[in-house]
Amino acid sequence: MGDLLQPTHLLVIAVVLLVLFGGKRLPELGKGLGEGLKGFKEGLKGMTDPAPPAPTAQQAAAAASTSVSTPVESKADMEYVTCSRCGGRFENPQGFKVADYVCRTCQARS
Repeated sequence: MGDLLQPTHLLVIAVVLLVLFGGKRLPELGKGLGEGLKGFKEGLKGMTDPAPPAPTAQQAAAAASTSVSTPVESKADMEYVTCSRCGGRFENPQGFKVADYVCRTCQARS
C-alpha cells in the first residue's frame, strides 16, 4: 500500500490530469482545491476555539437600553397571492409580483 505514491505513479497521475483537463484548466482546479482546503481548515479551527464569554448583566442591560426595536409585520400588512386554479389565498411575505400564481397542490395535480 505504501508503494502507491512513488514518483512514477505521481507522474502518470499528472499526465492523466493534463490530458483530461488541459493546461489552462489545471491552475483553476488547483486554486479551487487550495481555497477549499483553506476553508476546511478554518472551519476546523473555528470548531476547536472556545466560545466567547457571555456578556455580564451590566453589559446586557446597557445593550438593551441602547437598542432600537423594529416593528414586527402584522398579518394585516401581509400581502397575499391567489391561485389561478383553485382560488386559494396564500401569504406572500416578500411581496413578489406574480401574474399567474399556481399553488403547490395544484402543481402536484397536473
